[in-house]
Amino acid sequence: MTDRRSELAANLDSVERRISAACAAAGRKRGEVTLVVVTKTYPASDVRVLSELGVRHVAENRDQEAAPKAAECADLPLSWHFVGQLQTNKVRSVVGYADVVQSVDRLKLVRTLSSAALRAERELGCLLQVALDAEHGGPARRGGAAPEQLPGLAEAVASAEGLRLDGVMTVAPLVGPYAGRESAAFERLMEISATLRSDHPAATMVSAGMSADLEEAIAAGATHVRVGTAVLGLRPQLR
Repeated sequence: MTDRRSELAANLDSVERRISAACAAAGRKRGEVTLVVVTKTYPASDVRVLSELGVRHVAENRDQEAAPKAAECADLPLSWHFVGQLQTNKVRSVVGYADVVQSVDRLKLVRTLSSAALRAERELGCLLQVALDAEHGGPARRGGAAPEQLPGLAEAVASAEGLRLDGVMTVAPLVGPYAGRESAAFERLMEISATLRSDHPAATMVSAGMSADLEEAIAAGATHVRVGTAVLGLRPQLR
């Protein structure tokens, strides 16, 4: 094995052990949690190695980087997730490769995604990004829609042609009542998910938790964790 392949294999094994331990501690089956590896800033060669090591879900947050990387890896059995704030002028490109957009947060974006999905003759999975710091009128510092906006947004996605309402996503907030309280934040997301599922039973996906807090997310009930640094290492610009 090359040094990089060995490094990724060791990191992936470590993350897998963390997920398995967190599932066991929460009384959950390992199969209930999907690992999504966030490959932003890393080359297509790393994505290829990850695929060889068994990774099936990868995520990107910038279309400028994701589009050529996805094209280079088009032969691989991967599901691509878009997790960044999505500008409407990038939607047509993103719909060309993404299977799931985890950052749906406004009605204009829903309309644009629907049009692009129909044009591409694809069905696109959508997660509503929940801004827990924006609950009760606060600003959304890390993107997303306030919880009180979700019912209308959910109805818009569910009724839009070419789109599929899969569930919810959040990033643990840095400010507000949930700052530094990841467990409480993820438990609140699960409450929001339960409310959503009462009207949209198929929207079962809950994307929460990253390298530093995946255990808390799994304990709360997350179905998907988004892990970058713990698998790929510190991003190049941070070294």
